[in-house]
Amino acid sequence: MGEISLFHRRGFAISGGVTQTAPNIRPVIRQLDEAAANRIAAGEVVERPASAVKELVENALDAGATRIDVAIAKGGKALIRVSDDGCGMTGDDLPLALARHATSKIDGSDLLDIRSFGFRGEALPSLGAVGRLTITSRACGHDAARIAVAGGRLEPVRPAAGNRGTVVELRDLFSATPARLKFLRSDRAETQAVAEVIRRLAMAEPYVAFTLSDEDEGRILFRADAEQGELFGALQTRLSRVMGRDFIENAAPVDAERDGITLTGYAALPTYSRGTSVAQHLFVNGRPVRDKLLTGALRAGYMDVLAGGRHPAAVLFVGCDPHQVDVNVHPAKAEVRFRAPDIARGLVVSALRHTLAGAAGHRASSTVGAATLQAFRPEPVPDQPGQYQADYRPANWSAPRPSPAAVEAALAFQAPGFAEAPSARVEARSPIPEDAPLGAARAQLHENWIVAQTPTGIVIVDQHAAHERLVYERLKAQAEANGIPTQALLIPEIVELSESDAARILEIADDLAALGLVIEPFGGGAIAVRETPALIRKLDAPALIRDILDDLADQGASDRLKARVDAVLSSMACHGSVRSGRRMSGDEMNALLREMERTPRSGQCNHGRPTWVELKLTDIERLFGR
Repeated sequence: MGEISLFHRRGFAISGGVTQTAPNIRPVIRQLDEAAANRIAAGEVVERPASAVKELVENALDAGATRIDVAIAKGGKALIRVSDDGCGMTGDDLPLALARHATSKIDGSDLLDIRSFGFRGEALPSLGAVGRLTITSRACGHDAARIAVAGGRLEPVRPAAGNRGTVVELRDLFSATPARLKFLRSDRAETQAVAEVIRRLAMAEPYVAFTLSDEDEGRILFRADAEQGELFGALQTRLSRVMGRDFIENAAPVDAERDGITLTGYAALPTYSRGTSVAQHLFVNGRPVRDKLLTGALRAGYMDVLAGGRHPAAVLFVGCDPHQVDVNVHPAKAEVRFRAPDIARGLVVSALRHTLAGAAGHRASSTVGAATLQAFRPEPVPDQPGQYQADYRPANWSAPRPSPAAVEAALAFQAPGFAEAPSARVEARSPIPEDAPLGAARAQLHENWIVAQTPTGIVIVDQHAAHERLVYERLKAQAEANGIPTQALLIPEIVELSESDAARILEIADDLAALGLVIEPFGGGAIAVRETPALIRKLDAPALIRDILDDLADQGASDRLKARVDAVLSSMACHGSVRSGRRMSGDEMNALLREMERTPRSGQCNHGRPTWVELKLTDIERLFGR
């Protein structure tokens, strides 16, 4: 019956086991009522409670709010309340605010000149169509008013009491469409999604105070007070609250501009990476987005400095004239489309690479040192928590004063092999150079680990990993200066493609030629591969061409060939670097340290692992309970 019904719905009839069209069945065109239209629109705009919170908080930001309080219950399914101190609305405005496609943010004359979060006029009527919505608002110089809507049925405006601003309360989300409730996740998962929305908007607006509370548990889930000072300082403080202090300590500021597009924010060191992309936050004109072009550019900016399966952490803000980007791509406004996508992508890639090679230079993340210290800590005895002996002393305990004779006897005693005052084993002819973050080499352990002394601690260097990165960067610089050597094919390899794919791959022929792959049109949809990179012995040119086309279709650009060339250079660097087990002199070790300080990206090896770790004296002293 299910199959028969399906065929009938599509205008087919089944007779004698043969499917036939039913010419007498004609679908009737109907005008949907406003309630049904709003419920359909809500399916696009409001996917889950987090979507509703996003729309309501963005409305508050557009109203000029400086403080936004969000309260939820049961993950937002039972209650969502958003309170703000924005400009508010009058009683006459409230019915219009609940009408579809009614907005105060644009006049409809220019859909590209959008400078606000919202502009479609769909959020409030959509929410009123799938839940019980109440709006209480007061504009400056007017009395407060309240309006309610449930399942699309609008109630009259009534007087109310309230301060300047707006309070929007949404109860029983999807009560008008109960089938949608089956697709929601657990209360905990929905609460986490709401918190993520608030955190992302808090990063975009550091001068606005945010709070998120759970009324079921009676506790505050997130709080960020309004920041003060200039933008970068305010953003740094806000990110330390939202992303954690570790992120700011292991990130470098990004500030670049190209052809009217700006890029600011913070990019974390490659050694401060994550197992997923949860720490990647991208904004376009202050709007949080999830854009394939920008995420692809972010990956390309960290290419050849990350370990396999690791993802970079970054908070990046792209700014441009509103006419240069279309935000009206999807009702949720999470996707954008740039008028000049190549410029936007190139800016992100070049700015990240410059940041990681410059200010981030030879740095390694502080979390690596913390992990090293944690490895040094002894495991506590199961029945005896690891505490210092002083913790077991009675509260009224005081150290006894030794007699003068006992002090004199202790000073007179000298253990065999010890001087009167212990001396550090530091050679006078090897002082710590000024402006040398990696310090001076003091020892080599197990013919692989260089131990260096800095003014504030010690540095442990993996000599093979460090020299491997140095050789790799040198090979890349030589290849960039002299070009990638090519090998001409005796018989050109013909790759059959569609005409559109052939045109797309030929548009980047010059870029491919710079990397050693020379192609040219061969008539119709075919292209001929004339030369290939000499560094790559066995190259499946047709497979590579098709992979590059897939990247172009998905991201608008491809770094696949460059990654293949870099992989060969990395392998050459691995075989040409200082091997583990080689004994190095003091001069050789110091020369390696100085070259690491001059070489970009030397804080991690070719495989993304750290090349050195630093242990601060204060941390070492804590290990010994000093």
